[in-house]
Amino acid sequence: MARTYLLDRTQFIPRPRGEVFAFFARPENLQALTPDFLHFRFLTPSPIPMHVGALIEYQLRLWGVPVTWSTRIAAFDPEDQFADEQIRGPYRTWRHSHEFHAVACGTQMIDRVEYEMPLGPLGRLAHWLFVRRWLTRIFDYRRDKVAELWPSATAVRKTP
Repeated sequence: MARTYLLDRTQFIPRPRGEVFAFFARPENLQALTPDFLHFRFLTPSPIPMHVGALIEYQLRLWGVPVTWSTRIAAFDPEDQFADEQIRGPYRTWRHSHEFHAVACGTQMIDRVEYEMPLGPLGRLAHWLFVRRWLTRIFDYRRDKVAELWPSATAVRKTP
């Protein structure tokens, strides 16, 4: 049986919820939040309309190997939340949800990724050896970019 891993991040952004949601719900902005070492690029032409069922395809490099990753928008509730799920990609399963809560002086954003590794025991070993650190590095980069875009943004790192 595959083990489900969880990456959970919370970040305060000193801007109104509608503005923050609009930025994150625009897939094209993902490029600005992705580290250069992934060589991220969209295969789906822009603009990409967001709605339940929208398909988004992109390519990146994982440890130098080109990977095509396809996701489907599984949930979309304007200003509140949206979620994407991997259809094809490097994980056995991948669901990334984004929640937005209005709080005093801004928005609390919660990023939650639930994922399973492929290849059974070999995938669990890979996760322990490098995948969890690699994902931490990617989401740390994202946190720092958000803080650059919106100074005074603060983050709480809950997991991995």
